[in-house]
Formats: sequence, C-alpha cells, structure tokens
Amino acid sequence: MKLMNGSKEQNIMSEMKDRRVTAFQGAMLAINVAMVSYLCVFIYVTTEQIRAHYSARAFLDNVVTIPADPKMNLIICLLLMGGLAVTFAVRHFWTNIPNSWTVATLIVDFVICGAVIYQLDFNYNGLLLMVFANVVAYVQDGKLKLMFVVLAICGYLVADYNLLSIYMPLYRVSDYIQYYSANAQQYLFSINNIIVSLNIILFIAYCVYVINRQRGTIEEVNQLYHELQTANEQLHEYADMSERMAQTRERNRLAREIHDTLGHTLTGIATGLDACLALVDVSPEQTKKQLELLSKVSREGIQDIRRSVNELRPDSLERLSLEVAIRKMVTEMSQVSDVKIYFETDEKHLKFDEDEENAIYRVIQEGITNAVRHGKASRIWISLKRVDGEILLVIQDDGIGAKEIKSGFGTKHIKERIEMLRGTVSFDGSNGFTVTARIPIRWGETYD
Repeated sequence: MKLMNGSKEQNIMSEMKDRRVTAFQGAMLAINVAMVSYLCVFIYVTTEQIRAHYSARAFLDNVVTIPADPKMNLIICLLLMGGLAVTFAVRHFWTNIPNSWTVATLIVDFVICGAVIYQLDFNYNGLLLMVFANVVAYVQDGKLKLMFVVLAICGYLVADYNLLSIYMPLYRVSDYIQYYSANAQQYLFSINNIIVSLNIILFIAYCVYVINRQRGTIEEVNQLYHELQTANEQLHEYADMSERMAQTRERNRLAREIHDTLGHTLTGIATGLDACLALVDVSPEQTKKQLELLSKVSREGIQDIRRSVNELRPDSLERLSLEVAIRKMVTEMSQVSDVKIYFETDEKHLKFDEDEENAIYRVIQEGITNAVRHGKASRIWISLKRVDGEILLVIQDDGIGAKEIKSGFGTKHIKERIEMLRGTVSFDGSNGFTVTARIPIRWGETYD
C-alpha cells in the first residue's frame, strides 16, 4: 500500500510538473503572439492613418524604408504564429510522441521564428528565447542540445536590428511610433517595452524551473537565479549607460554637423563679401556675379543645415559621390574667396561606408574653414591617399600657422570625428597649418 501510494504521489507530482511546463510555454507563446500581433497591427493601422491624413511625403522623408505591404505582412505573421501554436499543441497534447517528432517540431519552430523575425525586419527577436527554452526542456541528447542552443544563441545575436540596419535598409518601429504625439509615444513605447520585458522574465523563470526539475538541486538553481538577477541588473545599468552615451554622442554629432556646415558657409560668404567690397568700385559686373554665387552658396548652406538638424547626411553626399562632393566644395570655396584650393587623390573609387564618408567630408570642410578663417591662408592643399590599408588625409595651408595649438571647437570636432572611426589625427602649426589624419577604412566589396 505504501509503495502504491508513493507511486501515485510521484505520478501526481510529475503531472503537476508537466502542467507547469505547459503553463510556462503557453504563457511565452501567448506573449510572443501578442508582441508580433501588436507590431504588425500597429504598423498596418499607422500606415492607414498616414494615407488617410495624406502625410505620406513628410513621413517618407524621415524613414529609411517601409514594408511593401503591411496588410500582407500582418496576415503572413499571424499564419506563422498559428504554426507555432500547432507545434506547441503537438508537443503537449500528443501522448507518447516519438523523440524524432519532438526534434522535428523544434526545427519547425526555429524556421518559423526566423521567418517571423525576417517579416518584422528584425525589429523583434524575442521569439528565439522561446525556441531556446523549448530546446532546454525537450532535447535530451547532449550534442543535439548543444547544436540547438548554439543555433538559438547565434540567431538571437545575429538577428539584431542595430547590427543588421548598418548593412541593409530596414524599417524601424520607432519611426512609426514617432508619427504620433508625444503622449501617445510614451504609451506605445511602454507597451512595447512591457511585452519585451515580460518575455525575458518568463524566459528566465522558465529556465530556472526546468534546470531545477532536471537537476533537482535547489541550491544550484538559487545560485543561478541570483547570478541571472545580478546580470540582469548589470545589463539594465549597462543599457542605461549606453543610452546616455548614445544621447551624448548624438548631441555632439548634431553640434558638429551644424558647426561644420554653418562655419564653412559663413566663412565662404564673409570672404566673398570682402572680395565684393574690393571689386564694387572697379568692376560692378564682376561684383554682381560674385554676389549671385554667394547667394547660391548661402542657399545650399541653409539646405545642408536643415539636413543636419534632421539627422541626415550633408546635401552634397546625398546627391553626389564623395570625390565629386569634395571637388564641388573646393570649387565653390575657391570661387567665393581669393583662396586657391588644390585637391588630389590617387584612389580611383572613393566609395566607403556612410559614416566614413561623412567624417572625411566634414574633416575636409572644417580644415578649409579653419585655414581661411583663422589661418588667413591664400592656398590650401588637400591630399587623400591609401597607405597600408588606411586612408591618409593631409590638409595643409600657407597661413600664419600657430606656435601653440589650442583645442578649439573646430580642431576638437576634427579629432572626435577621426577617433570615432578608430583613427588618429595630429596638428602642426610650425609652417602654415597641417592636419594629418589616418583612418582605418573598412574596405568592403562595394569599394573593390
């Protein structure tokens, strides 16, 4: 009787444990279905509102790309999530399911999650946590489990929006949220963050429970829980610190963009006006041409400043290649001033990543501005060469130079731009003024 009672109690405990596993996995599935549905429905509804209010042009000016068909995207994602629900039902409600079928359903889960993440343009990758949790619970073979775990972790790390958006055009959910008012944005961001946090919390709790169930060692589970809790707190601290650093970098970047553009434009205008004052009595017709050129330069400068404020690239780089944009800038500055500027490069194709082109263009722009405004230079030489896999940029002028080089706004921004690309820069004011920068360019296939 005692043995029978003991066996019955073990069966009851096993059933309770299975119910808890089902409850955990069902909750994770429900949260992920809610998150995917929220993102798809939100993008679809927002798109319809943009169409209804005829504000598509203003919205498109501030985004990289948009979904081809939000409605179809919604339907596909819901169907795929329905597939996850089917595999969940097979594992939990099919009695005596063969191990090979369990592995097959996990593979299907992995493929479906990858498809959903792709449909969402990698704006949400929390589905892979659910796959990881299922692998921990169901796969018994050590090598097979390790393979699944590695795939899930690699997938989670690779399917990161911030990483992939560097290499391919992806739409961003935050762009759609920013379409609404400030108050609405707070609620929308809160909903998004709450669902993501719930998914992570359930994942951690589920892993703790499964490990406790499989190992039966409460002390180890508690230790792991405290380690996860500490790691989670550290991650939150790191995330807060990263966010503050990103905000600071963005403020500095915008300040540099506006300073470089405004300083360059005003320096050119001021120098051109000095030339007009010298020519007005001698050649009114030449003065008129000079004023027309100054008007054109000032308008382009205003457009460039607006683009900087809107967090876009310089106008010239938006329309032209890097080399053509630099030569255009050099030509315009030479025309509106008495300064002769010479630009040479031995590279056939100046094609780099966007951040690299921005930095090179802005450093040259700031170097010219400093040479004209502070150095009183009459000639400027700019050289751009490839040396030992790096870009060697040299800006030299015949101005008054500087015995003591002070860290002003312009030189500080040049240094910051180069250091952001892990490069080095030096200044020499002994013979005119020379800026020498070495930039470890990421020479990619597009360049070759």
